Amino acid sequence: MKIKSIYKELLFQFLIVLLLMLLIVFDKHHPHFHWDEIFFLLNYFLMALIVNYIFLPRFYYKKKYIKFSIGFILICGLAMFIEEFILEQIFYPESRGRYFGFIHSLLDILPLILILVASKFVWDATVNQNKVEQLNRMIAESKLDYLKQQINPHFLFNNLNNLYSYAIENSPKTPDIILELSSMLRYMLYDCKENAVSLEKELQHLGSFIKLNELQLEGKGIVEYRSKIESDFYIAPMILIVFVENAFKYSLASQSEGIEIQISVEMIEGQLRFYCKNSFDVNVNLKDIEGGIGLQNVQARLDLLYPGAYQLEASRSYSEYKVNLEIDLNQLKQ
Repeated sequence: MKIKSIYKELLFQFLIVLLLMLLIVFDKHHPHFHWDEIFFLLNYFLMALIVNYIFLPRFYYKKKYIKFSIGFILICGLAMFIEEFILEQIFYPESRGRYFGFIHSLLDILPLILILVASKFVWDATVNQNKVEQLNRMIAESKLDYLKQQINPHFLFNNLNNLYSYAIENSPKTPDIILELSSMLRYMLYDCKENAVSLEKELQHLGSFIKLNELQLEGKGIVEYRSKIESDFYIAPMILIVFVENAFKYSLASQSEGIEIQISVEMIEGQLRFYCKNSFDVNVNLKDIEGGIGLQNVQARLDLLYPGAYQLEASRSYSEYKVNLEIDLNQLKQ
Protein backbone atom coordinates (compact mmCIF):
# COMPACT_ATOMS: atom_id res chain seq x y z
CA MET A 1 0.00 0.00 0.00
CA LYS A 2 2.88 2.35 0.83
CA ILE A 3 4.63 1.59 -2.49
CA LYS A 4 1.39 2.24 -4.34
CA SER A 5 1.09 5.61 -2.57
CA ILE A 6 4.65 6.52 -3.59
CA TYR A 7 3.86 5.72 -7.23
CA LYS A 8 0.78 7.92 -7.05
CA GLU A 9 2.81 10.78 -5.61
CA LEU A 10 5.51 10.44 -8.26
CA LEU A 11 2.85 10.44 -10.97
CA PHE A 12 1.31 13.57 -9.45
CA GLN A 13 4.70 15.33 -9.38
CA PHE A 14 5.41 14.24 -12.95
CA LEU A 15 2.10 15.67 -14.17
CA ILE A 16 2.88 18.99 -12.48
CA VAL A 17 6.31 19.14 -14.13
CA LEU A 18 4.82 18.13 -17.48
CA LEU A 19 2.24 20.90 -17.22
CA LEU A 20 4.92 23.48 -16.39
CA MET A 21 7.05 22.19 -19.23
CA LEU A 22 4.22 22.64 -21.70
CA LEU A 23 3.54 26.15 -20.41
CA ILE A 24 7.18 27.25 -20.48
CA VAL A 25 8.84 25.26 -23.23
CA PHE A 26 6.11 25.53 -25.84
CA ASP A 27 5.90 28.90 -27.60
CA LYS A 28 2.30 29.58 -28.57
CA HIS A 29 3.30 32.39 -30.96
CA HIS A 30 5.81 30.19 -32.77
CA PRO A 31 4.56 26.65 -32.17
CA HIS A 32 7.65 24.63 -31.39
CA PHE A 33 9.54 23.47 -28.32
CA HIS A 34 12.47 25.42 -26.90
CA TRP A 35 14.51 22.41 -25.88
CA ASP A 36 17.09 24.44 -24.00
CA GLU A 37 14.37 25.52 -21.55
CA ILE A 38 13.97 21.90 -20.49
CA PHE A 39 17.35 22.02 -18.79
CA PHE A 40 16.46 25.21 -16.94
CA LEU A 41 13.20 23.59 -15.79
CA LEU A 42 15.04 20.46 -14.67
CA ASN A 43 17.28 22.68 -12.58
CA TYR A 44 14.25 24.11 -10.78
CA PHE A 45 12.74 20.64 -10.43
CA LEU A 46 15.86 19.18 -8.81
CA MET A 47 16.04 22.08 -6.37
CA ALA A 48 12.36 21.64 -5.54
CA LEU A 49 12.94 17.93 -4.90
CA ILE A 50 15.51 18.82 -2.25
CA VAL A 51 13.05 21.20 -0.60
CA ASN A 52 10.12 18.79 -0.84
CA TYR A 53 11.78 15.63 0.40
CA ILE A 54 14.52 16.91 2.70
CA PHE A 55 13.69 20.37 4.02
CA LEU A 56 9.91 19.94 4.38
CA PRO A 57 9.97 16.69 6.43
CA ARG A 58 13.11 17.51 8.41
CA PHE A 59 12.48 21.17 9.15
CA TYR A 60 9.11 22.63 8.15
CA TYR A 61 6.85 19.81 9.36
CA LYS A 62 8.85 19.70 12.61
CA LYS A 63 8.27 23.47 13.04
CA LYS A 64 11.94 24.34 12.55
CA TYR A 65 11.00 27.33 10.43
CA ILE A 66 14.29 29.21 10.67
CA LYS A 67 16.29 26.23 9.43
CA PHE A 68 13.75 25.69 6.67
CA SER A 69 13.96 29.34 5.58
CA ILE A 70 17.75 29.26 5.51
CA GLY A 71 17.70 26.02 3.52
CA PHE A 72 15.14 27.40 1.06
CA ILE A 73 17.23 30.55 0.48
CA LEU A 74 20.35 28.45 -0.09
CA ILE A 75 18.49 26.24 -2.57
CA CYS A 76 17.31 29.30 -4.49
CA GLY A 77 20.88 30.58 -4.48
CA LEU A 78 22.17 27.24 -5.78
CA ALA A 79 19.54 27.20 -8.52
CA MET A 80 20.52 30.74 -9.48
CA PHE A 81 24.23 29.81 -9.56
CA ILE A 82 23.59 26.80 -11.83
CA GLU A 83 21.43 28.90 -14.13
CA GLU A 84 23.74 31.90 -14.39
CA PHE A 85 27.15 30.26 -14.43
CA ILE A 86 26.45 26.91 -16.07
CA LEU A 87 23.30 26.76 -18.14
CA GLU A 88 23.38 30.28 -19.52
CA GLN A 89 27.06 29.91 -20.33
CA ILE A 90 26.23 26.77 -22.34
CA PHE A 91 23.09 27.91 -24.14
CA TYR A 92 23.38 31.71 -24.23
CA PRO A 93 27.12 32.57 -24.03
CA GLU A 94 26.76 35.63 -26.28
CA SER A 95 23.65 37.11 -24.69
CA ARG A 96 22.36 36.27 -21.22
CA GLY A 97 25.62 34.56 -20.29
CA ARG A 98 27.55 37.84 -20.51
CA TYR A 99 25.98 39.45 -17.47
CA PHE A 100 24.56 38.43 -14.12
CA GLY A 101 20.88 39.39 -13.87
CA PHE A 102 19.96 38.83 -10.24
CA ILE A 103 16.38 40.13 -10.43
CA HIS A 104 15.71 38.44 -13.75
CA SER A 105 16.99 35.08 -12.48
CA LEU A 106 15.10 35.40 -9.20
CA LEU A 107 11.84 36.09 -11.04
CA ASP A 108 12.47 33.01 -13.17
CA ILE A 109 13.44 30.71 -10.34
CA LEU A 110 11.29 31.65 -7.36
CA PRO A 111 7.78 31.25 -8.87
CA LEU A 112 8.53 27.86 -10.41
CA ILE A 113 10.17 26.42 -7.28
CA LEU A 114 7.26 27.75 -5.20
CA ILE A 115 4.78 26.05 -7.56
CA LEU A 116 6.60 22.73 -7.25
CA VAL A 117 6.84 23.05 -3.47
CA ALA A 118 3.17 24.04 -3.29
CA SER A 119 2.26 20.90 -5.25
CA LYS A 120 4.01 18.86 -2.56
CA PHE A 121 2.07 20.75 0.12
CA VAL A 122 -1.17 19.93 -1.66
CA TRP A 123 -0.28 16.26 -1.92
CA ASP A 124 0.77 15.97 1.73
CA ALA A 125 -2.34 17.84 2.87
CA THR A 126 -4.55 15.46 0.85
CA VAL A 127 -2.79 12.38 2.23
CA ASN A 128 -3.04 13.70 5.80
CA GLN A 129 -6.71 14.52 5.34
CA ASN A 130 -7.36 10.98 4.12
CA LYS A 131 -5.52 9.62 7.14
CA VAL A 132 -7.59 11.80 9.47
CA GLU A 133 -10.82 10.67 7.82
CA GLN A 134 -9.76 7.04 8.03
CA LEU A 135 -8.82 7.48 11.70
CA ASN A 136 -12.17 9.14 12.41
CA ARG A 137 -13.96 6.24 10.73
CA MET A 138 -12.00 3.75 12.81
CA ILE A 139 -12.78 5.69 15.99
CA ALA A 140 -16.47 5.89 15.08
CA GLU A 141 -16.61 2.17 14.27
CA SER A 142 -14.83 1.29 17.53
CA LYS A 143 -17.15 3.52 19.49
CA LEU A 144 -20.18 2.02 17.75
CA ASP A 145 -19.00 -1.51 18.51
CA TYR A 146 -18.50 -0.53 22.14
CA LEU A 147 -21.98 0.97 22.35
CA LYS A 148 -23.57 -2.11 20.78
CA GLN A 149 -21.74 -4.33 23.25
CA GLN A 150 -23.13 -2.23 26.08
CA ILE A 151 -26.72 -2.72 24.96
CA ASN A 152 -26.88 -6.50 25.08
CA PRO A 153 -25.55 -6.99 28.65
CA HIS A 154 -27.76 -4.12 29.81
CA PHE A 155 -30.82 -5.68 28.19
CA LEU A 156 -29.95 -9.19 29.40
CA PHE A 157 -29.31 -8.05 32.97
CA ASN A 158 -32.75 -6.46 33.30
CA ASN A 159 -34.61 -9.48 31.92
CA LEU A 160 -32.68 -12.03 33.93
CA ASN A 161 -33.71 -10.13 37.06
CA ASN A 162 -37.33 -10.42 35.96
CA LEU A 163 -36.95 -14.13 35.23
CA TYR A 164 -35.37 -14.67 38.65
CA SER A 165 -38.34 -13.03 40.37
CA TYR A 166 -40.85 -15.24 38.56
CA ALA A 167 -38.79 -18.37 39.21
CA ILE A 168 -38.75 -17.69 42.96
CA GLU A 169 -42.53 -17.35 42.94
CA ASN A 170 -42.91 -20.52 40.83
CA SER A 171 -45.01 -18.49 38.42
CA PRO A 172 -46.66 -20.44 35.57
CA LYS A 173 -45.52 -17.62 33.30
CA THR A 174 -41.87 -18.59 33.75
CA PRO A 175 -41.76 -20.96 30.70
CA ASP A 176 -43.27 -18.25 28.48
CA ILE A 177 -40.68 -15.77 29.72
CA ILE A 178 -37.87 -18.25 29.02
CA LEU A 179 -39.21 -18.87 25.52
CA GLU A 180 -39.46 -15.19 24.63
CA LEU A 181 -36.07 -14.45 26.18
CA SER A 182 -34.52 -17.32 24.25
CA SER A 183 -35.93 -15.94 21.00
CA MET A 184 -34.52 -12.48 21.70
CA LEU A 185 -31.11 -13.82 22.73
CA ARG A 186 -30.96 -15.74 19.46
CA TYR A 187 -31.72 -12.52 17.61
CA MET A 188 -29.05 -10.58 19.48
CA LEU A 189 -26.38 -13.24 19.08
CA TYR A 190 -26.81 -13.83 15.35
CA ASP A 191 -28.59 -10.90 13.73
CA CYS A 192 -27.33 -7.95 15.75
CA LYS A 193 -23.75 -8.58 14.64
CA GLU A 194 -24.60 -6.76 11.41
CA ASN A 195 -24.66 -2.98 11.16
CA ALA A 196 -28.20 -3.14 9.78
CA VAL A 197 -31.05 -5.64 9.96
CA SER A 198 -34.34 -5.78 8.13
CA LEU A 199 -36.92 -3.50 9.67
CA GLU A 200 -39.42 -6.37 9.63
CA LYS A 201 -37.13 -8.55 11.75
CA GLU A 202 -36.31 -5.70 14.13
CA LEU A 203 -40.01 -5.05 14.72
CA GLN A 204 -40.64 -8.75 15.28
CA HIS A 205 -37.97 -8.60 17.95
CA LEU A 206 -39.56 -5.47 19.38
CA GLY A 207 -42.93 -7.26 19.50
CA SER A 208 -41.38 -10.18 21.41
CA PHE A 209 -39.85 -7.76 23.87
CA ILE A 210 -43.21 -6.05 24.42
CA LYS A 211 -44.91 -9.42 25.04
CA LEU A 212 -42.20 -10.34 27.52
CA ASN A 213 -42.71 -7.14 29.48
CA GLU A 214 -46.50 -7.35 29.28
CA LEU A 215 -46.27 -10.46 31.45
CA GLN A 216 -45.15 -8.23 34.28
CA LEU A 217 -48.21 -5.99 34.17
CA GLU A 218 -50.54 -8.59 35.68
CA GLY A 219 -53.61 -6.41 35.34
CA LYS A 220 -51.82 -3.21 36.32
CA GLY A 221 -52.55 -1.51 33.01
CA ILE A 222 -52.72 -1.75 29.24
CA VAL A 223 -50.21 -1.74 26.39
CA GLU A 224 -51.08 -0.67 22.86
CA TYR A 225 -48.67 -1.56 20.08
CA ARG A 226 -49.27 -0.72 16.42
CA SER A 227 -46.83 -1.07 13.53
CA LYS A 228 -47.07 -0.37 9.80
CA ILE A 229 -43.93 -1.35 7.97
CA GLU A 230 -42.37 -1.83 4.56
CA SER A 231 -40.16 -4.88 4.56
CA ASP A 232 -37.55 -3.62 2.09
CA PHE A 233 -36.04 -1.18 4.57
CA TYR A 234 -33.18 -1.78 6.97
CA ILE A 235 -32.33 -0.24 10.33
CA ALA A 236 -29.52 -0.40 12.87
CA PRO A 237 -30.42 -3.08 15.44
CA MET A 238 -31.47 -2.39 19.02
CA ILE A 239 -32.38 1.26 18.46
CA LEU A 240 -36.11 1.31 19.23
CA ILE A 241 -36.05 -1.23 22.01
CA VAL A 242 -34.25 1.13 24.40
CA PHE A 243 -37.19 3.55 24.45
CA VAL A 244 -39.67 0.74 25.01
CA GLU A 245 -37.56 -0.74 27.78
CA ASN A 246 -37.47 2.58 29.58
CA ALA A 247 -41.22 3.02 29.18
CA PHE A 248 -41.92 -0.26 30.98
CA LYS A 249 -39.21 0.35 33.56
CA TYR A 250 -40.49 3.76 34.69
CA SER A 251 -44.17 2.80 34.59
CA LEU A 252 -43.72 -0.40 36.58
CA ALA A 253 -41.39 1.26 39.08
CA SER A 254 -43.83 4.05 39.91
CA GLN A 255 -47.33 2.61 39.42
CA SER A 256 -49.18 -0.38 40.83
CA GLU A 257 -52.22 0.27 38.63
CA GLY A 258 -53.44 2.47 35.78
CA ILE A 259 -50.32 1.93 33.66
CA GLU A 260 -50.70 3.13 30.08
CA ILE A 261 -48.09 2.46 27.42
CA GLN A 262 -48.61 3.32 23.77
CA ILE A 263 -46.13 2.34 21.05
CA SER A 264 -46.49 2.89 17.32
CA VAL A 265 -44.18 2.46 14.33
CA GLU A 266 -44.95 3.47 10.77
CA MET A 267 -43.12 4.16 7.51
CA ILE A 268 -43.94 7.12 5.28
CA GLU A 269 -41.84 7.46 2.10
CA GLY A 270 -38.76 5.97 3.71
CA GLN A 271 -39.19 7.92 6.95
CA LEU A 272 -39.47 5.75 10.03
CA ARG A 273 -41.74 7.34 12.62
CA PHE A 274 -41.60 5.87 16.10
CA TYR A 275 -43.79 7.03 18.97
CA CYS A 276 -43.71 5.83 22.56
CA LYS A 277 -45.69 7.17 25.50
CA ASN A 278 -45.80 5.84 29.03
CA SER A 279 -47.45 6.94 32.23
CA PHE A 280 -45.70 7.28 35.57
CA ASP A 281 -46.42 8.56 39.03
CA VAL A 282 -44.58 11.80 39.61
CA ASN A 283 -44.92 11.39 43.38
CA VAL A 284 -42.72 8.29 43.39
CA ASN A 285 -38.98 8.74 43.75
CA LEU A 286 -37.42 7.35 40.53
CA LYS A 287 -33.82 8.29 41.23
CA ASP A 288 -32.87 4.69 41.93
CA ILE A 289 -33.58 3.68 38.33
CA GLU A 290 -32.23 6.80 36.64
CA GLY A 291 -28.80 7.20 35.18
CA GLY A 292 -28.78 4.00 33.14
CA ILE A 293 -26.81 3.68 29.96
CA GLY A 294 -29.80 3.00 27.71
CA LEU A 295 -30.91 6.44 26.52
CA GLN A 296 -27.39 7.86 26.47
CA ASN A 297 -26.33 4.86 24.44
CA VAL A 298 -29.07 5.15 21.83
CA GLN A 299 -28.45 8.90 21.44
CA ALA A 300 -24.76 8.24 20.79
CA ARG A 301 -25.60 5.49 18.29
CA LEU A 302 -28.02 7.73 16.43
CA ASP A 303 -25.35 10.43 16.17
CA LEU A 304 -22.90 7.93 14.72
CA LEU A 305 -25.24 6.02 12.42
CA TYR A 306 -27.64 8.71 11.21
CA PRO A 307 -25.86 12.08 11.40
CA GLY A 308 -28.24 14.74 10.15
CA ALA A 309 -30.80 12.08 9.18
CA TYR A 310 -32.83 11.74 12.36
CA GLN A 311 -34.90 13.80 14.77
CA LEU A 312 -35.40 12.80 18.38
CA GLU A 313 -37.79 14.61 20.70
CA ALA A 314 -38.44 13.54 24.28
CA SER A 315 -40.89 15.40 26.51
CA ARG A 316 -42.02 14.88 30.05
CA SER A 317 -45.28 16.21 31.44
CA TYR A 318 -46.78 15.81 34.91
CA SER A 319 -47.67 12.12 34.46
CA GLU A 320 -46.50 11.14 30.97
CA TYR A 321 -43.26 10.67 29.13
CA LYS A 322 -43.27 10.84 25.32
CA VAL A 323 -40.66 10.00 22.72
CA ASN A 324 -40.91 10.89 19.03
CA LEU A 325 -38.19 9.56 16.77
CA GLU A 326 -37.97 10.00 13.01
CA ILE A 327 -35.18 8.39 10.96
CA ASP A 328 -34.56 8.61 7.23
CA LEU A 329 -34.02 4.98 6.21
CA ASN A 330 -33.72 5.58 2.46
CA GLN A 331 -29.94 5.29 2.66
CA LEU A 332 -30.31 1.71 3.99
CA LYS A 333 -33.02 0.56 1.60
CA GLN A 334 -32.07 -2.71 -0.10
